[in-house]
Amino acid sequence: MIDPWASSSVDYDKLVTKFGIKKFSDIVGKIQNPLNLMKRGVIFGHRDFDKMIPLINDHKKFSVVSGMMPSGKMHIGHKMVVDQLKWYFDKGGNLSLPIADMESYAARGIDFKEAKEIAITEYLSNYIALGLDLTDENVLVYLQSEHTPVKDLAFELSKKTNFNELKSIYGFTPSTNVSHLYVPLVQVADILLPQIDLYGGPKHVVVPVGVDQDPHIKLTRDIASKSKDKFKFIQPASTYHRFLTGLTGGKMSSSKPKTAIFLTDPPEVAEKKVKTAKTGGRESLEEQKKLGGCPDKCAVYEMLVYHLIDSDEDLKKIYDDCKTGTLLCGECKAIAAEKMKKIFENLSEKREESLEIAKTIL
Repeated sequence: MIDPWASSSVDYDKLVTKFGIKKFSDIVGKIQNPLNLMKRGVIFGHRDFDKMIPLINDHKKFSVVSGMMPSGKMHIGHKMVVDQLKWYFDKGGNLSLPIADMESYAARGIDFKEAKEIAITEYLSNYIALGLDLTDENVLVYLQSEHTPVKDLAFELSKKTNFNELKSIYGFTPSTNVSHLYVPLVQVADILLPQIDLYGGPKHVVVPVGVDQDPHIKLTRDIASKSKDKFKFIQPASTYHRFLTGLTGGKMSSSKPKTAIFLTDPPEVAEKKVKTAKTGGRESLEEQKKLGGCPDKCAVYEMLVYHLIDSDEDLKKIYDDCKTGTLLCGECKAIAAEKMKKIFENLSEKREESLEIAKTIL
């Protein structure tokens, strides 16, 4: 069972074989100008994404849903979500971006006023600073607690499931508070919202998520099938990305500050944090030169893969030089730190303007 409200290590290969998630590598060659995250295996799995490819390649009508739970600070790992949204938007997709303040209240105890403030100052402002135009007419941003269509849809769809199904998916018990029980139904409504008549009727939808969110996808696909008699919903597709390794190893997490580079960090702080990150180096310089490093176990190399190097050729050279011991960890950190600093300098320059725009959206 996957818990979408808990941070834990993930066995990606096991998920592909056990939970029916298909390998993204099997279809990436069919995508025109795929995102680096797709080519490099960061996006590793999918459900029904093969049905999205003809629409994406031909810039035909489709929607993308990506929720944000306002419960903490955004970190550099979250940038991969924005990068995906920008790619889909450039391919002609409409974006639906629910702010899961009902979920943050039920799961984290954050009141609605605070959640709205976090959404504006952390999420929306950083989305804008990272280059996503949230004011475009093809982008819908809303708070779950204030959006009547999604609340009405959640209530109507709640009749298509029961406690036993929710228990089997999420592990709920009789002591689970009722607000927490109801939150998955609101998320189902978030995902299916672009297909109601108000937003143009049935259409293909893709949901890019971390694999911890797959329980919501499975519930949504089940309820979509059960609701075809009235809504004619098309089961949503989904993609699954790997989590960025934290500075100390393990998953990067907002709730563990020592693991994360926060998007509001000053450029010099982001640069310094990269230089302190755990690497795949050997115990001694002599051993490193003799045996080479282990880029596949290196948080710094992951940053290069996810965010810092566009050229596959340049990335391969760093990988090969690390493996042969030609490139040492200090040198690699210096490269990554400088590139990270430039990203954060750009964010810093845009933050004030982005925040003012964000305040006009909600």
